[in-house]
Amino acid sequence: MSFQDLNLNTPLRNALEDLDFQSPTPIQEQAFPAIMSGRDVVGIAQTGTGKTFAYLLPLLRMLKYSEQKNPRILILVPTRELVVQVVEEIEKLAKYINLRVSGVYGGVNINTQHQSLMQGQDIVVATPRRLYDLVLRRAIQFKSIQKLVIDEVDVMLDLGFKFQVNNILELLPSNRQSIMFSATMTEIVETMIDANFKSPEKISVAVSGTPLENIEQRGYKLPNFNTKANLLKYLLSDKETYNKVLIFVGDKRLADRLYEILSKKFPQESSLVHTGKSQNYRLKSVNDFDEGHSRILIATDVMARGLDLDKVSHAVNFDTPNYAENYMHRIGRTGRAERKGISLLLTTPKEEEFLENIESLMEMEVKQYDLPAEVEISNELIPEEKPRAIEINNPNSAADEAGPAFHEKKEKNKKVNLGGSYRREIAKKYKKPKTRGDKHANRNKKKR
Repeated sequence: MSFQDLNLNTPLRNALEDLDFQSPTPIQEQAFPAIMSGRDVVGIAQTGTGKTFAYLLPLLRMLKYSEQKNPRILILVPTRELVVQVVEEIEKLAKYINLRVSGVYGGVNINTQHQSLMQGQDIVVATPRRLYDLVLRRAIQFKSIQKLVIDEVDVMLDLGFKFQVNNILELLPSNRQSIMFSATMTEIVETMIDANFKSPEKISVAVSGTPLENIEQRGYKLPNFNTKANLLKYLLSDKETYNKVLIFVGDKRLADRLYEILSKKFPQESSLVHTGKSQNYRLKSVNDFDEGHSRILIATDVMARGLDLDKVSHAVNFDTPNYAENYMHRIGRTGRAERKGISLLLTTPKEEEFLENIESLMEMEVKQYDLPAEVEISNELIPEEKPRAIEINNPNSAADEAGPAFHEKKEKNKKVNLGGSYRREIAKKYKKPKTRGDKHANRNKKKR
C-alpha cells in the first residue's frame, strides 16, 4: 500500500511527497481508517514504527479551517523534547494547510506560553504538568476539544503525571474522540482506558517485546564500567562505521562520568542529555546530534521514548537495563523507518540476570562477541562499583560489650544531673506523701 491509497487530501499528499515518504508503516495503515471512523482508538506498537504520523495524518485530514481561539485537538506527551518533535512533525505535514499549533512544556517562561494560547490555537501539544498549570491560570479552555491524543502513556504515568492527566481528562468534553498510543500495555494503562474510553478499537502491530527484524543485536560481557568505556573508545574510533551513535546510560551520574571520558577522546563529537540539564542545553544537544553536528549522544532512559532521531547507526546499551522492556525502547532508536540498525548491549556479571530477563522477553538470545584484543581490561572500579562497608553482626559477642572505640569516662563526667541543690534539700525535708490526704503528715511528724 502507498499513501496514495489512503483517503488523504491534496495538501497532505504534497507534504508527504516533499518528505519523500512513499508508503505507510503497518501501524499507520491500520490506524488511519480506525481514527477516521471517529471511534476511540488504542494503538500498541513498538517504538520506531511511526506512531506519530499514525495519528497525525487522520487528525489533520479531518481538521477544518476555523478562526475560533479555543483549540480543537489536544496531544499529551511525556517529555519536553517530544513536544518539540511532535510540533515539528505537525508543521511538516501541515506545510500546505493553514492551521495554528502551539507546544507547551516546563523549563521555559510560562507567561510566553500563556500569551501564545490566548492568541488562539487549533492544536496544542503539551506535557501534562505545564498544561495543568496553564489550566489553573485559565490560559486555555477545553470546551472545544474534539480529539484527544495521549502518546507514550506508559512513560507519562511512570514519570508521575497520573494526577495531572486524570484532572485534565475530567475537564474535557465527554463527546470527544480519544486516541491512545503506547509501546507497552500495563494494568494502570488498562485501568485508564476502561475509565475514559468508549468501546475503543484496539490496534496491535506487534507483541510487546518482539524485536524489530532489521536491528542486529550484539552483546559484550565485561567486568566493569571502565572496561566498558575502553571498549566504546575503541569502537567509536571507527568514525565511518559508527557515524551516528546513541548511548543509553541508566543513571545521570554515570552518564556525566561517561561523557567526561568520551568528550576527552572525541572532542566536539560528543553531546549529553538528561533531566538534570537545562531545557536549552537538552534541546541543543538533541539538535546537534540529529543534524550531524555531533556524532555521539549520551542519554538516559527518559530520552529513549518518542525521540525520532534520523539515521542512528548504532544504539548502545552502556548498562543492561533491569526493566527488560526498556531495552526494547532503547534499541528502537535505530533501525527506524525500515532501515538497518545495530544495537550493542554491554553486561557486567551483576547485570547478567537482567540479560536473562531481556532474552526471555524476546524469546531469543543476544549474540555475544569477544572483547577485541586491543581493548584494555581495567581493574579500577568507580565509586558506584566499590563494595560498601557493612557492619557484620557477630552472634558470639555479648550485646552490651563495648567496642574498640569505647573508653572509660572521666570522673567529672560521671556525675548525674539531679536538679538544683535547693530542690534536693526540699525533697529530703518534705518526703513525698503516700496519698494526697497525707500531705500534712510529714509536717506533724517533724514537729514531734
